[in-house]
Amino acid sequence: MTSLNDPRNRYPKVEPPEQTQPHPGLDRDLEPQSDIGLETYQGNGRLKGRRALITGGDSGIGAAVAIAYAREGADVAIAYLPEEEPDAQRVIQAIEDAGQQALALPGDLCELEQCRKIVDETVEAFGGLDILVNNASRQIWHDGIENIPDDEFDKTMKSNIYSSYRVTKAAMAHLEPGSSIIFTSSIEAYQPTPTLLHYDMTKAAMNNLSKGLAQELAPKGIRVNAVAPGPIWTPLQPSHGQPQEQLTQFDEMAPLGRAGQPVELAGAYVFLASDEASYVMGETLAVTGGMLTP
Repeated sequence: MTSLNDPRNRYPKVEPPEQTQPHPGLDRDLEPQSDIGLETYQGNGRLKGRRALITGGDSGIGAAVAIAYAREGADVAIAYLPEEEPDAQRVIQAIEDAGQQALALPGDLCELEQCRKIVDETVEAFGGLDILVNNASRQIWHDGIENIPDDEFDKTMKSNIYSSYRVTKAAMAHLEPGSSIIFTSSIEAYQPTPTLLHYDMTKAAMNNLSKGLAQELAPKGIRVNAVAPGPIWTPLQPSHGQPQEQLTQFDEMAPLGRAGQPVELAGAYVFLASDEASYVMGETLAVTGGMLTP
C-alpha cells in the first residue's frame, strides 16, 4: 500500500511567538527554527557537474536551494550581507559536507561593483556558471504609502530589482546553452499586502523581468523562469518583514492551514534548473499552500 503524506501536516504549524530581529535577520535566531533541508532534503544527482550562484543564499529559501543544489551534485556560491555570516557558514558547511565546492561571497548587492564581483569570483572559482538564482530581497513593512520613507523605497528597489538586473547582466557573458536563470518572485506580486507596497512592486517587476528575459534568451538556449513563494517561514518575517499581529497569525494565511518551510521550495528550484525542465521557459511556478495566482 502506498504511504501518503498529508500536506496539511507534512510539516508542523509554525505558530510563531512575538519576536523581532534587526534587519536582515538570522535563521540562527528564528523561533521556531525553519527547515532549510539540513536533515530533510535528499538529492538524486539531478544537477551533477553544474555550477550555481545564489543571491541571498545564507538563510531561508536561498539556503534551502543552496543545500538542495549541492546534494543534487552542483558546486554552489552564495552571496549574502556580511551581517549574515553566521547563517552563511552553516550553509557553506552543508555544501562541503555534500562533497561539493562552496564559495562564500559576502557584500552588499545594492552596490554595482559587488554585483559584478560575485559573478566574476564564481566563474573564477568554478570555471564557469550554469545556474543563477536571483533570490536576495529586502522586505520591511510600513503602515501605508504615506509612511514609506523615500530612502527605504530606494533601498528596496536597489536590493530587489537593481541587484537582480545587474547580477543577471554580469552573468550573461558566461552563460551557455543549457544554462538556467531563476528569479524569486512572490504571491505578493499577485495579492499585494497594503503594508508591503514597495516590496510587492519589486516582486511583480521581477516576475515581469523573468518573462521578458525568457523571450530574449530562449533562442539562445538559456532558460529563464521564476518561483512565486507563498507565506514561507524565514528570518525575513520577524526582521520587520511583518507587523507583529500578522507575524503571530502567519499560519493562517494559506488555505493549507500552515506556513510553508524553505525546504518545500527547494524542489521547484531544482526542477527549473534541471534538464527535466528543458521545455519550461517564462514560467512562474507558484508554491503558495493554495493561495491562487492568475
